[in-house]
Amino acid sequence: QVQLVESGGGLVQPGGSLRLSCAASGFTASSAAMSWFRQTPGKKRELVAHITTNGGITNYADSVKGRFIISRDNTKNMVYLQMNSLKPEDTAVYYCYALRGSGFGSWGQGTQVTVSS
Repeated sequence: QVQLVESGGGLVQPGGSLRLSCAASGFTASSAAMSWFRQTPGKKRELVAHITTNGGITNYADSVKGRFIISRDNTKNMVYLQMNSLKPEDTAVYYCYALRGSGFGSWGQGTQVTVSS
């Protein structure tokens, strides 16, 4: 019963901010590297941000560097994506992804982020 439940998506104006949350259950969050992906119609799902099991190392897509921050709180089995200075190009469905040491990955249900005036 591995499950990732996302929240925090919505409609924001350009230049605004949102924080996405991902609640993990069914496994120990600290045993999994976590990522955020996003996808728009007609495009492949792309990696936005990645964080190691203990949060020691993070990586970002070039398009979001300096604007987005991925973090995690393993005591709460939570992963976050703070999104600042949002642009219309950031509009997408955002997905939480957990990759366990076994090699199996799990996806969240996705949450819509729309950046528009």
